[in-house]
Amino acid sequence: MVVDMKTGNPTKLMLRFAFPMLMGNIFQQLYNMVDSIVVGRFIGKDALAAVGSSFSLMNFITLVIIGLCIGSSIVISLYFGAEDYDNLKRTISTSFIFMLLLTIFISAITLIFAEKLLILIQTPDEILADSTTYLRIIFGGLIFIFLYNGSAALLRALGDSKTPLYFLILASIINIVLDLLFVIKFNMGVPGVAYATVIAQATSSILCIIYTFIKIPMLKMSKEEFIFDKKLFPTIMKYSLLSCMQQSIMSFGMVMVQGIVNTFGADVIAAYTAAVKVDSLAYLPVQDFGNAFSTYVAQNVGAKRIDRVKTGFKAAVRIIIVFCTISSIIIISLSGFFMKIFVDPTETMVIQTGIDYLSVVGMFYVLIGFLFMFYGFYRGVGSLHMSVILTIISLGTRVLLAYILSSIPSIGAKGIWWSIPIGWILADITGFVVYGGGKWQQNIGNIRYKQGD
Repeated sequence: MVVDMKTGNPTKLMLRFAFPMLMGNIFQQLYNMVDSIVVGRFIGKDALAAVGSSFSLMNFITLVIIGLCIGSSIVISLYFGAEDYDNLKRTISTSFIFMLLLTIFISAITLIFAEKLLILIQTPDEILADSTTYLRIIFGGLIFIFLYNGSAALLRALGDSKTPLYFLILASIINIVLDLLFVIKFNMGVPGVAYATVIAQATSSILCIIYTFIKIPMLKMSKEEFIFDKKLFPTIMKYSLLSCMQQSIMSFGMVMVQGIVNTFGADVIAAYTAAVKVDSLAYLPVQDFGNAFSTYVAQNVGAKRIDRVKTGFKAAVRIIIVFCTISSIIIISLSGFFMKIFVDPTETMVIQTGIDYLSVVGMFYVLIGFLFMFYGFYRGVGSLHMSVILTIISLGTRVLLAYILSSIPSIGAKGIWWSIPIGWILADITGFVVYGGGKWQQNIGNIRYKQGD
């Protein structure tokens, strides 16, 4: 159902919109976690390390695609807010054609160079074969990642965050069942987990895209309307490439950090893999809230309701503080319990390393909460370069400090953990300073709502 965010209580609107996105991502994280749990408990810690080492590269490519989808969805939200439905359809068709071709190209390249990429991030020899196999199977199904995220981003741009949830729930159920079937029943090992993921993604993506273009009246297009609009393409590219750049920098920084982690051996890789899964689940509420905030801001910018943008910003700050405080308390208190879900209790080294990570990073979830809020805000007001700058500050600091601190023998891997919140706080300070300066309001007047304006 399409939701108009230009009227009504900002807090209730954003929370109501974010909740289905949160539930959807919880299910998505759930089946990612099930991959790791099944591998760690039924195959072994080396297999868990193999999946974890592959995940950073898989995540990098996935976030490139998601970044493109997020960028185009902001343009769609602007046209929806301005009630310019002709250009809204043109934006959708142009974005779809461009990103489909790009996804096919990326899939081909990554399939060819999968092993070389894993070697580049110093994947240990003992897990290289499994890592390569896992990565190639996942990259073979990259088209389904685009189809789902593209249609989901479109629905969310129009205010519908519930429908993507239903398809994610379906994907999660399929993935969990196939994980258990392929690994335990058929003894397929690491490839079984990868095949389960691709099949689940294929099912949900195809159903989601069919629903999107058939069931929503304003999106029904004739063959004549499904075109590549050369005049709109530069605007779409501006938003898409900057969003993609932000997502890519974020993920590339994580790949570099994974490379540092890999130098500490299989135990630390396995601990990091498990702890990051828990970590990601913990701050999902604010990550999804940041995406909801972006749609809220973009629709009100399209309607030129700057007063509602400012009111929404204040509400966002309050919501983030509450959610992140609760998340920090839960994760720090139960870190040992969460780690034992992924590995056998006898793997004391892996468990303790994971606890160390969660104890450090878990204290500072409010910082990444603000960072996600700023990502959403600056995308929504059209200042996408600020999202890129904040990402560079956050990830650049993290990578630099991770290299420096982890090289000190007395600090070791803990230096990687401490570099994360330091990067967050520097980016947050920048975000608040720029917001307080008010220059973002000047950019709004330069956003083009109608073709040819």
